[in-house]
Amino acid sequence: MKLDEFLQKNTVFTVKELDRFLSERGSGNPNTRRSLLTYYRKKGRIIPIRRGLYATVPAGGDPGSSPVDPYLVAAKLTPDAVLAYHTALEFHGKAYSVYMQFHYVSAKKSTPLSFQGHEFIRAPVPPALVAMGEKMFGVIHRNRSGVEMRVTNLERALVDVLDRPDLGGGWEEIWRSLESVEFFDLDQVIAYVLLLENATTAAKVGFFLEQHKEALMVEDVHLEHLRSQRPRQPHYFMRGKRDDCRWIKEWNLMIPVEILNRSWEEVL
Repeated sequence: MKLDEFLQKNTVFTVKELDRFLSERGSGNPNTRRSLLTYYRKKGRIIPIRRGLYATVPAGGDPGSSPVDPYLVAAKLTPDAVLAYHTALEFHGKAYSVYMQFHYVSAKKSTPLSFQGHEFIRAPVPPALVAMGEKMFGVIHRNRSGVEMRVTNLERALVDVLDRPDLGGGWEEIWRSLESVEFFDLDQVIAYVLLLENATTAAKVGFFLEQHKEALMVEDVHLEHLRSQRPRQPHYFMRGKRDDCRWIKEWNLMIPVEILNRSWEEVL
């Protein structure tokens, strides 16, 4: 049996997907699959990414140098993988910088992977989403080079990078990236914040939206929803950053002066 049809449609694929394809054609024997994988690897038509995951090499391509789309790799590392955080912003074309790290959310534990100069790192599903049965809130499906994949929408990405700035590239990157987005569904932003049940995150999102009130058409009702969730005691905007902060009473946040002054815009 030839796999040309399968390889044309699956530029990155799992062994389980290949098994399903073979079973539909009456060849569900694991030995058949192993023989085919061995044959096509020797031909240079497929390359292994990690155990159970392969990439297709274009006909005539060099298996040693043919690039593999890193978004497709991240999307296939676990059955429930969702591109998220800075990777989601990059996927949507809204990241200020291009990163070599790719983050995906998954309930299934997975060790970090290095492949073709990229790093792939799994982040757990936020516990509050698991508890509420909302693991896929704000997740959309996209087709890329024939591969079905999941990625968080911009509304969830906004909240996620403010919640986990370590996965967003740092504050300058987060600010510049989010400021390139012309529109957010603010009702969905707030709905997601409420699901997370994190007072500090609610305050950070509220602060960001207030700072961009006119550009994002933020109304007072949006800010009131978030203000009602702010922490009762002052919380630090950046965990571990306690110097050169200013207390912003409205959000009960201790915010670094560099963020308030947007120091990255200063001309040296």
